[in-house]
Amino acid sequence: MASNNHFPDSEKDHANSGAVNGQQKYDLHHDTHDEEAGLSRLRTAGSLTISPELFEKIYLSPKNQVSNNLRSTLANPTPLALIGFLLALSPLSNILMGWRGAGGLGAAEVGAYYFFGGLLMTLSAVFEFILGNTFPFVVFGSFGAFWLSWAATLTPYFNAAAAYQPDNPAAALVNPVFLASFGYFFLYMGVLCLLYLIVSLRTNVVFVLIFTLIIPVFGLLTGYVWNAALGKVHESLLEAAGALAFVVSLLGWYLLFVQLLASVDFPLNLPVGDLSRVIKGGSERAKRA
Repeated sequence: MASNNHFPDSEKDHANSGAVNGQQKYDLHHDTHDEEAGLSRLRTAGSLTISPELFEKIYLSPKNQVSNNLRSTLANPTPLALIGFLLALSPLSNILMGWRGAGGLGAAEVGAYYFFGGLLMTLSAVFEFILGNTFPFVVFGSFGAFWLSWAATLTPYFNAAAAYQPDNPAAALVNPVFLASFGYFFLYMGVLCLLYLIVSLRTNVVFVLIFTLIIPVFGLLTGYVWNAALGKVHESLLEAAGALAFVVSLLGWYLLFVQLLASVDFPLNLPVGDLSRVIKGGSERAKRA
């Protein structure tokens, strides 16, 4: 009788050995079964296990523990945020450099700032919040707010610049008091990005380079508007800011391409320079102590 009871228990233990909350857990990177069976399991799996390197690549954040399986249920919002960022920043960088006679601090692209930079990044931030990805949530949310703020400043309805020169709204954007005041916005965006740069040292090299280069972009924009407020228009500052922003855009396009490849399991693994294992987390260090 003892032997008869032993085998059912063993089968039960084996069946549940990879289960989480009663649902089978599969590892995308170590499943060696045939393709048809693998696809069948992917359709019904309750949770999917991915390596820390892949997690960091697709979520731009070190792998963390959450108490739900939403990451295996909902789509990854990170590429959408990158698209919003790039479709706002890329044209602006070209405008700041004055390509093909462009200018006006990017006022012609105000729609892109609202609906790509503002809407898509804010929407992505909400979903990063739902998934429990704090750092991407904060970064995307703050940059979404930046693009919305920049767009609102360029929109006459909000009266941001015209309030300083109501008798000539068309010239309000070059009003000295407005420029001297608005420069602080760029200044503190640079400070915020400095904090992001430090935190991003646990993500990947591409993300670190993006923040490293975008900090001087805000610094140059601050210098431009403050000099313009004094009557000294240094177009070279705008051009330099545009050039650095263009490099940031190129890095962003690369990161977006990497994300999209990973989203369809494309057989091309482009590197991003994972740093999550180089700088160990505080909790991991505490466990080793």
